[in-house]
Amino acid sequence: MLNIRRLSANATGFRKELDQLLAWETVSNDAVNDIVKEVVLAVKSKGDAALLEYTARFDRLQLKSGSDLEIPTSELHAALERIPQDQREGLEISAERVRDYHQKQIQNSWSYTESDGTLLGQQVTPLDKVGLYVPGGKAAYPSSVIMNAIPAKVAGVKELIMVVPTPDGVVNDMVLAAAAICGVDRVFTLGGAQAVAALAYGTETVPQVDKIVGPGNIFVATAKRMVFGTVGIDMIAGPSEILVYCDGKTNPDWIAMDLFSQAEHDEDAQSILVTQDAAFADQVHESMSRLVKTLPREEIITKAITDRGAIIVVDDEEQAMEMINIIAPEHLELSVEDPQALLPKIRHAGAIFMGRYTAEALGDYCAGPNHVLPTSRTARFSSPLGVYDFQKRSSLIMCSADGASELGKIAAVLADGEGLQAHAASARYRIKKD
Repeated sequence: MLNIRRLSANATGFRKELDQLLAWETVSNDAVNDIVKEVVLAVKSKGDAALLEYTARFDRLQLKSGSDLEIPTSELHAALERIPQDQREGLEISAERVRDYHQKQIQNSWSYTESDGTLLGQQVTPLDKVGLYVPGGKAAYPSSVIMNAIPAKVAGVKELIMVVPTPDGVVNDMVLAAAAICGVDRVFTLGGAQAVAALAYGTETVPQVDKIVGPGNIFVATAKRMVFGTVGIDMIAGPSEILVYCDGKTNPDWIAMDLFSQAEHDEDAQSILVTQDAAFADQVHESMSRLVKTLPREEIITKAITDRGAIIVVDDEEQAMEMINIIAPEHLELSVEDPQALLPKIRHAGAIFMGRYTAEALGDYCAGPNHVLPTSRTARFSSPLGVYDFQKRSSLIMCSADGASELGKIAAVLADGEGLQAHAASARYRIKKD
């Protein structure tokens, strides 16, 4: 049988064991920090020369000049023509659905005028330039291109710069094709901390951006944290997670494979089943033990399930909801008869997949909502990536003479109370003389 923790929510010491199971610090390695700091500082000071050096060292790719780092737009469209028709159609349908969903997130500017003529409001504007990091190497993620590029374009970002590592010069056509479909403006063969640093500070070839988004390994995550403040970032993402809550009436093979769909990402991924049906928990465990042997990534799945997976048996639905809100999962499947009835009770989850037919995998690729989600319990205070991450807001204030006079009296009193006399005097200059 596949080894997986079996926990009872009522057992002595359960909460401590759960906390240990959930504990994860994405960027905590001092050695990694030292390496990334060296890389970031080198790129900041040496520009293209450092990029060429690190590309040769880490990606085994010898390039003569900074201009060789860029992949021509014509090559993106050539890749779109090269990929099989079914892949092209899949990418196009996915992009269309993601675009349709994110169109509804667009925030508009607004204002109102008070009775004395004072205007107050908010102006919404897109970011100028955004950098998109797309992982390369052993795996290729065209879906990440779609999920990060589409909301940026919908938001109105003027220029989208993509970086993707190409170890040994191997370029993935689906990634380039996705970039063509999404309207990515420029693409560079860069990866790792050096790519993040290039986007943050700019080089002779790579333009400086305002925000960096997209997933990456521990070196990428560490670099993003290091350059935050110089540029914005989307989040520091941990390993992928799924929590399935099931009432015991869904096919256990379905549930087992849903748990595996996240466990196959990497050995640190987390898959948790919560159910009040102990017999069903046994059935899912049996399904997992049988089905894992049929999968190419059996070794990765087995380690993830053994190290960080769990089956948690609860008393009832109320205790299950409590468990969900404690765990605050990245992906939550409600595999029950009436999932919408549970929504008012769920406060913390990145994305909620409702019903027995809604596999989390659909959200990864083509359902429409974004698959860039908060991990490591950050769903308690964070949201999925969306159009709002690529727009910013400016407050609008335009006082009439009467408004400035009345507000000036209040502001002056408060400024005096804070000991800021210039503030007070500035406000009082606008007060009407009786």
